[in-house]
Amino acid sequence: MENLSGPFSIVCETLDESPKSLHKHTFFELVYIMAGTGKQLINKSEFRYTEGQMFLITPEDTHWFEVESTTTFFNLRFNDIYIKESGIAFGNVQKLEFILQNATHRPGCILRNVVDKQVIKPLIDAILREHENKDIYNQELTQQYVNTLIVLVARNIAKFQQMIVSEQTDQRAVNILHFIQANIYYPEKLRADYLCGRFNVSVNYLGKYFKQHIGITIQQYITQYRQTLIEHRLTYSDKRLGEIVEEFGFTDESHLNKFFKNNKGISPKTFRSTYPKNHCV
Repeated sequence: MENLSGPFSIVCETLDESPKSLHKHTFFELVYIMAGTGKQLINKSEFRYTEGQMFLITPEDTHWFEVESTTTFFNLRFNDIYIKESGIAFGNVQKLEFILQNATHRPGCILRNVVDKQVIKPLIDAILREHENKDIYNQELTQQYVNTLIVLVARNIAKFQQMIVSEQTDQRAVNILHFIQANIYYPEKLRADYLCGRFNVSVNYLGKYFKQHIGITIQQYITQYRQTLIEHRLTYSDKRLGEIVEEFGFTDESHLNKFFKNNKGISPKTFRSTYPKNHCV
């Protein structure tokens, strides 16, 4: 598990080979692809990256970048301490923390706003310029640029990722949600009795509590989240159906087909042939 020695750090590196293997860290990391191609792997999912895309790695995410052609990575690493002491207004700091912590832990470019995407590259160039030149007011300008970058990322997440919780959501409900996301590949850990033991609530109360705070039942959420991840596999990876069956704990391909058709109305094979692979706009 990697740690960050200061509130934030800036690293720009060009690699011909993949960096370290799958790993976790305790801080946030924004990774911008300045040049090159390859794959992002995060929490058992993968996404093909190209120049101009940006990825958010949140604390506890298991991730790795597989380099296929020489890639220049810009990495901004920061922690909760930096967000709190960044000079951003207190109310906005709370919103930023919430948005970043509750971003969906799935692969893919987080830049969806076309206007913002045009701003990101020159903003990163400015950060690198200040970081390298060490001119007068260097630290002040760097912090302002970094703040702007983080706020732009938060805006893209808030606008384009479906966030099922808000700042007012009870913390235990958020914890249950995160536990489900982290264990979506292990059906035995998503049973009501297991969740009740884990979060110290009764079987009769769990369903009512979850729906009251999240807006849908636990089973509906588990189904939606699993369906979304399977669609992502079919769209962005070349995994065989048998591999997806094994990964998500289905008994066989027939079980997967039935689950998928109940939720999407078509089979996984039809979905894969109908929906082209797509990337960030």
